[in-house]
Amino acid sequence: MSPIPIKDAAGIAGMRASCRIARKILEELCVYLEPGKTTGEIDKKAGELIAAHGARSAFLGYRKFPGQLCISVNEEVVHGIGGARRLGYGDVVKLDVGIILDGWVGDTATTVGVGAITPARQRLLERTQAALAAGIASARGGAKLGDVSHAVEATVKHSGFSVVREFVGHGVGRKLHEEPQIPNFGRANSGPVLRPGMTLAIEPMVNEGSPEVRILKDGWTAVTADGKDSAHFEHVILITEGAPEILTESIGADRDRKVLANSSVNQ
Repeated sequence: MSPIPIKDAAGIAGMRASCRIARKILEELCVYLEPGKTTGEIDKKAGELIAAHGARSAFLGYRKFPGQLCISVNEEVVHGIGGARRLGYGDVVKLDVGIILDGWVGDTATTVGVGAITPARQRLLERTQAALAAGIASARGGAKLGDVSHAVEATVKHSGFSVVREFVGHGVGRKLHEEPQIPNFGRANSGPVLRPGMTLAIEPMVNEGSPEVRILKDGWTAVTADGKDSAHFEHVILITEGAPEILTESIGADRDRKVLANSSVNQ
């Protein structure tokens, strides 16, 4: 494995700025969602918002990906492409926003309901967010990467759901994907040591049923093999000497901090 990049003060400042804008765009898109809108309309809106903030999409054209963002509905896990699919009341939608601002990448994702959702879907979202919080809480300077992966997996297993194994979190900085890969499963006290200055995208993808996925004919969209729902949340964090800094912290940061504080209780 190549060395994990360590950002200097200027790099950290650049990452803070790009991640803050990525989260702002994500939350603006969440407000835009409503029944009847197509995923293509949402992709177009994402492009407008990205441009309005002086950034460009980190996804558009990446390995020939055709969208401004990844938008995945219900059984779609990740990498969904905007198109003719219309959102229905009660759907769960995964929005994954990646931008480049002044050469630095911001990357963040959330899963939201379109209107009221069923208790089963709500539980899937809550447990996936709790898994993200548990992974973040484990990402302290001096810990090992396996501690993060193990914390995510343990939270999901306790819930009765399953983690997707084909897709992982990753380092992020000047490039969308840097070292290291961050699986959502693994052994504690294994892997490289986390050092201050590392910036990592932690992103649990959790299925209601089995962990298996398949790729649609578009070559991108991953769906659950059993047709059941999936959820996805992602934050970019900065490793420090103590607790990590969430660079993509949401406007509702107090809520996120409460989830983070309670993550060990929920496991």
